Amino acid sequence: MATSNPAFSRSAVFTDTGRQPISLDQLQEMYGRPSATPAETGRMSYNDTIMKTLISFGILTLGAVIGWWVPILAIPAAIAGFVLALVNIFKKTPSRGLILSYAAAQGLFVGGISWIFNTMWDGIVTQAVFGTLAVVGVTLFLFLNGTLRSSPRLTKIFIVGMVGYLAFSLVNFGLMIFGVTDGMFGLRSVEFMEIPLGLILGVVIVLLAVYSLVMDFEAIKNGVDQGAPEIYGWQAAFGIVVTVVWLYVEILRILAILRGE
Repeated sequence: MATSNPAFSRSAVFTDTGRQPISLDQLQEMYGRPSATPAETGRMSYNDTIMKTLISFGILTLGAVIGWWVPILAIPAAIAGFVLALVNIFKKTPSRGLILSYAAAQGLFVGGISWIFNTMWDGIVTQAVFGTLAVVGVTLFLFLNGTLRSSPRLTKIFIVGMVGYLAFSLVNFGLMIFGVTDGMFGLRSVEFMEIPLGLILGVVIVLLAVYSLVMDFEAIKNGVDQGAPEIYGWQAAFGIVVTVVWLYVEILRILAILRGE
């Protein structure tokens, strides 16, 4: 015959250690609490990634304002931005400091080059900013409703296109440095069937940038779905900043070619 234990009652249970009792009301409250959010578990979330992205663009905008007033900083900032981009790309673990430093350097570059273009073609910066926002907004909308998605085949085409674009840019830069081409934009100023090569190439590059944005958005979605560490939100912000700056500069150049050298 079982004996009753005066230390036990229906209103209390014991913890694993058997030392401190937990009432049934407390136990029910514990089970009734909502699940921990990604932020509470140190995991990547949409809100946190959006905040990191906004901070990065805030730093970039501040740098752009400084670069606008001190355009001579554009050249050293471009070099610094290129180096920081390589460091962030090949670094295994994202670094908030390095990513924000990259955003600041790119801001100085964007501000300086924007001032130069605006002195030659008044109002072109405003057009480029709205054009960039329009492309990013439409791309995000089409991604959210499922119209735009990446695929292995498109990714291969994207990689080939990027390698080709990089090779063209290096050759074009060399020809411009050594004075082989007379046009302001080098080979981009050469006309093909009375259409500047820069316009044809510009459309292709904008499409590549759009696909790059799609991959950036998918990286965020996959990171959140798979519970990636919160620090990778900075990596996502870095990718979007890289793509948007690239898109803006290309749209700026397309508008300059359209308005005449």
